Amino acid sequence: MEYSHRYRAYPSEEVAERLEHQLDVHRQLYNHVRWDYENNPEDNKPSEYDQNNKLPDWKQKWSLFADTYSKAAQATVARFHRNLSNLRKKKEKGYAVGRLKRQAPSDYRSVTYNQSGFDLDDKRGQDGYAYVRFSKVGWLKIRYSRPLPEHASIQEATFKKERTGEWFVTFSLKTDDEHLPEKPDVDSLDSSNSVGIDLGILNYIHTSDGTIVNWLDLEDEYERLSRDKRELSRKDYGSHNYEKQRRKVASIKRRIRRKVLDFQHKLTTWLVNEYDAVFVEDLDVVGMLQSDGNARKKQDAAWRQFLTLLEYKGDLYGTHIVQVEAAGTTKECTRCGVETTKPIWVREHSCPACGFEIHRDANAAMNVLQRGFSELGLGWPESTPVETVAATDTEEFSEVSASHVIETGTPCP
Repeated sequence: MEYSHRYRAYPSEEVAERLEHQLDVHRQLYNHVRWDYENNPEDNKPSEYDQNNKLPDWKQKWSLFADTYSKAAQATVARFHRNLSNLRKKKEKGYAVGRLKRQAPSDYRSVTYNQSGFDLDDKRGQDGYAYVRFSKVGWLKIRYSRPLPEHASIQEATFKKERTGEWFVTFSLKTDDEHLPEKPDVDSLDSSNSVGIDLGILNYIHTSDGTIVNWLDLEDEYERLSRDKRELSRKDYGSHNYEKQRRKVASIKRRIRRKVLDFQHKLTTWLVNEYDAVFVEDLDVVGMLQSDGNARKKQDAAWRQFLTLLEYKGDLYGTHIVQVEAAGTTKECTRCGVETTKPIWVREHSCPACGFEIHRDANAAMNVLQRGFSELGLGWPESTPVETVAATDTEEFSEVSASHVIETGTPCP
């Protein structure tokens, strides 16, 4: 299993200058890799292997490139070809794509050391801090907020400068499956230890056992962001005041992203600790963002990030995570299977065939649960949430605010 840990870094002035220098050198190397690729014939484009073999010659010809660690230089070459591969995949899916652009100083903000060229010393310094040494840079102080897992091996180390001016160090880790907790036997799963999740519009999630978690309230942050962006537009581009205001805007954006990520981490951790199996819709997030209505709210939801975190936490904590087909979960009656089309503003499910009435999101969540059991080859249990879930005219739903999740780390009331 592969995952990562990220730490805030506090470089000295001297080390910060070296970090900035390495960022600029690797940016120029990336641009040269791009130039070399673009200037070869269409039928003879160099591969990543070919360009890695050119690195020694480039270092001899341009002394600037000699000031890079070999594994870090290879990682920069790999970065270009990874971006190129992602571009091809988008093109194959029908997206209108151009070519990879030349990286400006403000765009290239991280350098990766692959396998070697870095050391972690967690015994040095005050409690809660550690030091990381990068080749060509030196020792960098980090806030060691959580120790690396005992059985994890470090595959890569990356330093990055955010647009706010903050520095971070990320370790890419790998843990053998034998050191991960075993997932419960599939035959032991039932509606009491499993849950279906509907990713909602009015609420963030609605579970099949009746828990509702509300959206994050980010209105204050967005109001401040709009105000500071207007202030930024009044500054002279490139001036000292412009840069100062730009960092303020970047800081607010960063705060929004952090609040969303913190919320998702705590929510997904609660889910994988509470249940043996979590079933969730496999959403077309890109298509949803391109559709009309609630664009910003959908962006704030960061559903793809939520699903990625859920998959990762499932492996880490030993919980089954199954994504099911999302189409029709709202329309289909969870009791009899008859589909009923209803507009988005109709919040209740009322089946014309069997008369079953329930909140539409609860109906969708139970359909997700049922489809999850089918994905695992299990039948629909005799005792199902349909028999016990709160109907639309009751007040038995457990509604939890997002701030409660942020403050306590669990959506349980």
